Amino acid sequence: MFKQIEQYGHEGVYFGYDEESGLKAIIAVHSTVLGPALGGTRMWDYVSEDEAIYDVLRLSKGMSLKSSAAGLDLGGGKAVIIGDPKIKTEKLLRAYGRFVESLNGKYITAEDVNIGVEDAEIMAQTTKHVVGLHGKSGDPSPFTARGVYRGMKAGALEKFGVESLKGLTVAVQGLGKVGYELCRLVKEDGGIIVASEINKAKTDFAAEKLGIKIVSPEEILYQNCDILAPCALGAVINSDNAKKLNCKLIAGGANNVLVDNNAGDILVDRDILYIPDYIVNAGGVINVFFETKGTYDVEEATRKVDAIYENVQGVLKFAKEEKLPTHLAADKFAMKRIEEAAKC
Repeated sequence: MFKQIEQYGHEGVYFGYDEESGLKAIIAVHSTVLGPALGGTRMWDYVSEDEAIYDVLRLSKGMSLKSSAAGLDLGGGKAVIIGDPKIKTEKLLRAYGRFVESLNGKYITAEDVNIGVEDAEIMAQTTKHVVGLHGKSGDPSPFTARGVYRGMKAGALEKFGVESLKGLTVAVQGLGKVGYELCRLVKEDGGIIVASEINKAKTDFAAEKLGIKIVSPEEILYQNCDILAPCALGAVINSDNAKKLNCKLIAGGANNVLVDNNAGDILVDRDILYIPDYIVNAGGVINVFFETKGTYDVEEATRKVDAIYENVQGVLKFAKEEKLPTHLAADKFAMKRIEEAAKC
């Protein structure tokens, strides 16, 4: 475990346990150089504790890069609650809030997979270091989807030379709040959508409301499409399946899409343009950032989210100047700001 922490360069990893509520949680603080470490909490029934640690370390580093690249005065952190979301209780969420509070503001939490606004409201009973609450910035997922859509359009301009997604086929993996809203935005722009989701109720709803084509989760990555949009869990593109993809552009809401840099190198060899996940899916953290400032202005937040379009263009330009593939250029782009701040 310590080798993994050293590999990712974390400031601290914290373990929380509460016997009465059954809470088992991990908070990973990657960096606080630019500001407090902000990142959502997800609840997942991990196969093992090692899998949970691997997930939280990767995700928290991604949050550092995401906030830095977006120009936010925030560090990066992430948290996982280990367990089946079906066993989630108010007692467990209040215990988790106390765990967050024990870090004295070093880590600020928000919603993520299987943790919604209502859950955050319960956490707020025992910690003041939580954002995404009702009456403030609220659910960040519509902003994440909007940012992905804007970044996807910037990628389409680069790859296809078009200003809109009209007539382009977009394969969306995952129909949660982000994936569904992204589908709506893409369809509104004239895109053709094929999607997958493990939850049948969500696929039925999306098919009825949006009239989109549904395929199995096993098929979605290999669809013959213009754009692939991973919007479920991360680490979905590896060295094996990267060789089999039938897309030309990748831009989605999931975090840590690439298992490793080798997968990214294969995409380069196959002339598939990858828009790094933490550049394109920063809309959620941008939105809640404005809540941390003490006052929340939805118009100001929306303008900043829409600027992901220009930010993607900036990263693509930087990649060309540095003669680097996008997955490496984005890291260098984001780390440059963190490293400069660390010198001050």
